[in-house]
Amino acid sequence: MLNRLDLLTANDRAGRHPPSWYSATANRQTAHAPLAGTISCDVCVIGGGYTGLSAALHLAGRGYDVVLLEAHRLGWGASGRNGGQVGSGQRLDQITLERQLGEAHAQRLWGLAEEAKALVADLIARHAIACDFVHGVLHADHRRSYVAESRAYAEHLQSRYGYDLIRFVDGKEMAERLASPAYFGGTLDAGAGHLHPLNFALGLAAAGEAAGVRFFEESTVTGYEPGDPVRVTTPGGSVSARFLVLGCNGYLGRLDRTVSAHVMPINNFIIATEPLSESEAETLIAGNVAVADSKFVINYFRRSSDNRLLFGGGENYGYRFPSDIKAFVRRPMLQVFPQLKDVRIDYGWGGTLAITPRRMPYFSRLSPNVLAAGGYSGHGVAMATLAGRLLAEAVDGTAGRFEVFESLKLAPFPGGDRLRFPLLVLAMTWFALRDRLGI
Repeated sequence: MLNRLDLLTANDRAGRHPPSWYSATANRQTAHAPLAGTISCDVCVIGGGYTGLSAALHLAGRGYDVVLLEAHRLGWGASGRNGGQVGSGQRLDQITLERQLGEAHAQRLWGLAEEAKALVADLIARHAIACDFVHGVLHADHRRSYVAESRAYAEHLQSRYGYDLIRFVDGKEMAERLASPAYFGGTLDAGAGHLHPLNFALGLAAAGEAAGVRFFEESTVTGYEPGDPVRVTTPGGSVSARFLVLGCNGYLGRLDRTVSAHVMPINNFIIATEPLSESEAETLIAGNVAVADSKFVINYFRRSSDNRLLFGGGENYGYRFPSDIKAFVRRPMLQVFPQLKDVRIDYGWGGTLAITPRRMPYFSRLSPNVLAAGGYSGHGVAMATLAGRLLAEAVDGTAGRFEVFESLKLAPFPGGDRLRFPLLVLAMTWFALRDRLGI
């Protein structure tokens, strides 16, 4: 009988990156052997996405002997399939964080988010990662009533945080930047950006391998036994480690029920059109910025390096992808860009990310030598990369920055890891309905 994690991974062929524009344009491949036999190390990292790859790279840089176990291929999960946006701040805006946590804690979270973007840029430069990184993210308001809030928020970041890379965009400029009738204003963030997410993940993996990380692919973790050392098991072998790092995000399953009660997998979907001409692409989205709109079930889109429109839209909360992903995402795309009704869709794919009840990442020290991070709630390219650095610091005995997130003390989903799913579906369906009805 398939469990829920089996059903998630059943959407794709095991051991291979799923068909997507990203996998079709990947600039390297990985082919690490599965774990066989019993080995030991200082730190065992589970998960070959941004969290695990960054943690492994930073731990190796601190002199640790690191083993990373990935159930499929490095970058196979959301890290190799997402919208590629490198966003500013946290998933919650700073005004909300100030209200919930106080200004001092909100300021620390903002500083770490700025570090996350800088870390992505530094890793790309230091390791010569070819991943098409471009600056600029346009936040587009799909309701006229949101425009004043966008102006106020840009001014808040400028005045309270000294962040002068964001500015307000009025309706006239929005119409010049986007060939869409769907938006009324917003903000332009020149300090954010976008990249090829799979090539970024594969570049982190190459850097980790050069630093001495031992990678084992197609090595599904079947369980772990706490202790000193921790013992991690796979179908082909086991790892004995002084420390364990869980970086599984939406693919954790019930490997650790404390984490799974706080981190919930959901599915999101992207399509890629046929290549457009340079003038068509520039008319559609001026300046090659990435775009994210203000809907609860967010639409996000950008131009690819070969001038396709990459459009993400629609979620589902079951354990199967839609039977026709291209048609599923084409509907919201045409609501934004009705002029693309005759444009061919060349790729359609889905991925499983993870959210938390408060949309802030979940960091936890589960025992003195077992640490976890995940639940980036769609804001993970930069934040998961930073999480890897903070996990490495915590393993190395300096946990203060890790604790900035751990001290959020996120509550679990109602019903824990057993009832969280049906309750989440009810809530998310309601918010999706609000988007459709314009409430």
